[in-house]
Amino acid sequence: MSNIHILWADDEIELLKPQLFFLEKKGYQVTTVSNGHDAIEILEADNSIDIVFLDESMPGLTGLETLEKIKDFRSLLPVVMITKNEAENLMDTAIGSEIDDFLIKPVNPNQILLSLKKIVDNKRLISEKTAMDYQQEFRQLSMDINSNLNYEEWVDVYKRIISWELKLDTSDNDSLFEILSVQKQEANKEFVKYIDNVYPDWMDGSGPTLSHTLFKDKVLSLINDTKPTVFLLLDNLRFDQWKILEPVISELYKVDDEDYFYSILPTSTQYSRNAIFAGLTPEDISKRHVDKWVYDHEKGGKNMHEAFFIEEQLERTIQRPCKTQYIKVTNTHTAKEMNDKIHNIANYDLTVIVYNFIDMLSHARTEMAVLKELAPDEKAYRSLTKSWFENSPLWAALQSLAEKDHKLVITTDHGTIRVNNASKVIGDKETTTNLRYKVGKNLRYQKSDVAAFKDPSKIGLPSPNISSTFIFAKEDRYFVYPNNYNYYLNMYSDTFQHGGLSLEEMICPFVLLSPRKA
Repeated sequence: MSNIHILWADDEIELLKPQLFFLEKKGYQVTTVSNGHDAIEILEADNSIDIVFLDESMPGLTGLETLEKIKDFRSLLPVVMITKNEAENLMDTAIGSEIDDFLIKPVNPNQILLSLKKIVDNKRLISEKTAMDYQQEFRQLSMDINSNLNYEEWVDVYKRIISWELKLDTSDNDSLFEILSVQKQEANKEFVKYIDNVYPDWMDGSGPTLSHTLFKDKVLSLINDTKPTVFLLLDNLRFDQWKILEPVISELYKVDDEDYFYSILPTSTQYSRNAIFAGLTPEDISKRHVDKWVYDHEKGGKNMHEAFFIEEQLERTIQRPCKTQYIKVTNTHTAKEMNDKIHNIANYDLTVIVYNFIDMLSHARTEMAVLKELAPDEKAYRSLTKSWFENSPLWAALQSLAEKDHKLVITTDHGTIRVNNASKVIGDKETTTNLRYKVGKNLRYQKSDVAAFKDPSKIGLPSPNISSTFIFAKEDRYFVYPNNYNYYLNMYSDTFQHGGLSLEEMICPFVLLSPRKA
């Protein structure tokens, strides 16, 4: 038991000797006073007090008056109000004054102990329980990772790893977090082997829902319903980022289904998002819409025709008119336009919103030292995502939307991974610059670091040249050219990138929600 210092203020303190003796035997240090004035004087002089037990009906300063003065100079100090008065209005006033617990006299020792554990010892107890549970789960996870999993089982393992990451985020157990990090690396290593073997077969429809089948498998049935559908694509949203946003969004929306899909390779916007909206593989897009496909080495925007692709896919797949609107948010100006347009969702069968902030956040973290300081690790990166969302025009828009009857889909085009291991690649001047995948002629690379496909058509990708090869970085690697190797090695190490092959980039959330008020 750590040395928790309690200040107990009660004008009948002599009657509380059994409770005080009980607490001292449990290892708590207790200082007692008989009035509010003395309590405030001690708190002003002694910063070692961890929690205050405050009688409500003391002479002189009442408990509520004492509480108000305490909060003026020790606003974060936990306070438990103790009273004989069970009046509801008193409880409401006390709770409104930011007390942490409310006990009715006579209080027995176990009530006091429970309150202390809930308020002061809560974090330690949760941390210890989490550590014990993870130690028990560690062996099972390790066995599962090495058990020749299928695509559904890999999603389950990945979500279990995320669950433990989020639980350990709230603890101070750095050693366990390091163990989990190593276990996640092992999972990615085995996942990469699995994808390398089965991915070409998935192009024949034998695998999971992929980017280009997402609308057919999961969205078209929603559009055919009577309620309008809002399809919100948050670029670069990982499953763990969804899980930290879920409690916020769940204040106004209930989760009807939390599903998944696999992003195609490369896990980059040009390929995965175009495939989602076109309902076609990138190779088929390049053949069917020659004027709208831009190769990596060519100049021009790579995602300039998303609205066209959506309309064309719906005309091709739905046997009735389908009214749609497309909104793309890349800055504060377009965010304002979004807020104006979402009020009209009842006039459309489908409203598609593409929101680019998370992608910009990952790129900005690479280029700006201050953001790297603000989000030095995965835990902080998740926290920064949540902080942005809670204060964003997007959350304000969703709050407004929650008043309307509709179905909301939250999904992404791909995830992102924190890279740490550089891998040398040599290519010609037309080789792509992406750090997690390359396409070009005569590529030279470390074979153990990449998944290579010398016939891009087998994985649904177009070839800029007849001899083009696609290579994808495995696990947490990133590609660096030999020229200025050390400069780029340091620049991109410990940054969030996408385009390659990992759990974080490929397994994407697809969440169906409905407003709680509907």
